[in-house]
Amino acid sequence: MSKVLENIMNEAKALNKNIVLPEGEDSRVVKAASESAKEKLATVTLLGNPEEIKKNNPDIDLSEVIIIDPVTNAKTLEYASMLFELRKGKINKKTGAPEYADVEAAKASILKDYTMYAALMLKAGDVDGLVSGACHSTANTLRPGLQVIKTAPGINTVSSSFVMVAPGENKYNPDGVAVFGDCAINIEPDAQQIADIAISSAETAKVIAGIEPRVAMLSFSTKGSGNDDKFFKSVPKMQEATALAKAQAPDLAIDGEFQFDAAVAPEVGQLKAPGSKVAGNANVFIFPNINAGNIGYKIAQRFGGYMALGPICQGFAKPINDLSRGCSADDVKAVIAITALQAK
Repeated sequence: MSKVLENIMNEAKALNKNIVLPEGEDSRVVKAASESAKEKLATVTLLGNPEEIKKNNPDIDLSEVIIIDPVTNAKTLEYASMLFELRKGKINKKTGAPEYADVEAAKASILKDYTMYAALMLKAGDVDGLVSGACHSTANTLRPGLQVIKTAPGINTVSSSFVMVAPGENKYNPDGVAVFGDCAINIEPDAQQIADIAISSAETAKVIAGIEPRVAMLSFSTKGSGNDDKFFKSVPKMQEATALAKAQAPDLAIDGEFQFDAAVAPEVGQLKAPGSKVAGNANVFIFPNINAGNIGYKIAQRFGGYMALGPICQGFAKPINDLSRGCSADDVKAVIAITALQAK
């Protein structure tokens, strides 16, 4: 286990947050729930029928896991009422009718969608964070968050980042860890969305990676050296995003637009952006779109040997994280710990 991940695990243990896992039907999630509870990573609440979960996982000790069956839980009607009130006036685009005709309709819906049920538990303050996605799509995980939890104050964009852990010493990454965003959610974000991504990624750097963020807004251009106005206008977009982020978070060390070498190599940064506090010294990297971000983190992972923790969801008012459907039980445990840190 890397030192960064070990620190995340240890900090999570000290916080003792309650994390809900709605996918009690998945054996990887059940195993992770058991191990996380035993290791005191968090108080773990698992959703599903207790008898079914135990029958399907006979070798897993669930004595320290809280198992809640939404079908019999005394709070289910309360959650249904909350959902009905939160979504009152919303129209189903397919049918043209209200999303929920009444509280009973909302109840029937959440008994079919345990991720939404878990989001309502989070909204009510009965748990501190939510982890889902082992056997459901990203859309199925994020939709309840967007509909019920909504975004954090001052942020209008839910995004993602990866905490990139270095395999050893690197003169361009003295912290041993960096944050890349957005590599997984927003395909072609506009300037305001990129500004939101930058501010959220800086928060991830502080809370999860444990580093003081120095944020570089990335491009193929450094301080106007390149221009694509005729075609895509990506350089002006990153320049505008930088200005917006500085205005929203004036105390944050953020600058750009930078080519990657100008962001990380002091000799290049001093040459191309003299006087910048970020150039040549960045540890948080904001990409212009998902193409660049996804390619960038995978190059670092495969060629550079970096461990990629994530994608970590950012921007929600309360912590929600989406698992990969190819995740292992250990991956789920790591995300539980990360979610606990976001809840502090």
